[in-house]
Amino acid sequence: MRRAALILAPWLALLAGWYGIHYSGLINPALVPTPHEVAKRFVELMRDRLPMDILMSTRRVFLGVLCGIALAVPVGFVLGWYKTIRTFIDPLINFFRALPPIALIPLVIVYFGVDELAKTVILFYASFFAGVIVMYEGISQISPIYVRVARTLGATDGEIFRKVIIPLAVPHMLTALRVALGVAWATLVASELIAAQQGLGALIQNAGSFFQLDIIYVGIICIGFIALLMDLGLRTLARRFVSWQERIA
Repeated sequence: MRRAALILAPWLALLAGWYGIHYSGLINPALVPTPHEVAKRFVELMRDRLPMDILMSTRRVFLGVLCGIALAVPVGFVLGWYKTIRTFIDPLINFFRALPPIALIPLVIVYFGVDELAKTVILFYASFFAGVIVMYEGISQISPIYVRVARTLGATDGEIFRKVIIPLAVPHMLTALRVALGVAWATLVASELIAAQQGLGALIQNAGSFFQLDIIYVGIICIGFIALLMDLGLRTLARRFVSWQERIA
């Protein structure tokens, strides 16, 4: 009961604050639709286009993150393990990491067109640079004492890699994946600026053009909850695969 109360409390406080802002008179009520108005619009959209929008956006994020992490993990591992390579490449990685994906949209359109590939490229870009930073920072902090102990016990290089390095790298891989997913969902609206007809980003943009604030809220809330569910799934997966890892709580 205590755990359920702790989980529900912030959501109830958020709803109370939302209603409070609407009825306070501090802001024009027309600019802040109530939660029940947004819920009503959500039900209406679920009977219309929202399921397809959710499916399209989730698929784009999944593909972008999958491709980004597939490259970020080996690149991050190499950068984290080999200090000389990291010193050489690190400024370049941080340079591109600092560039907002939305600024690259004109170039992406020129090189990749306006189809699904262009949207995936934007999400790949965001996922890769978010994941590779987390990955190589984590790998670089692995204590060399584990390798020394394994060598002392007679382990070969292959055994050290399989039984020492990979298990120690798994938590960092999962963290990189969680960070990449969060960044990809945050970048979704920017990626769907590229001539998207369907998707939560397209839903929000179209609603903004017609000042349909309740639909904008629906799109934002859907993005937040889908990202939250994915993150909870990854946390569950992390607890299963790194149950050996000592934690404070």
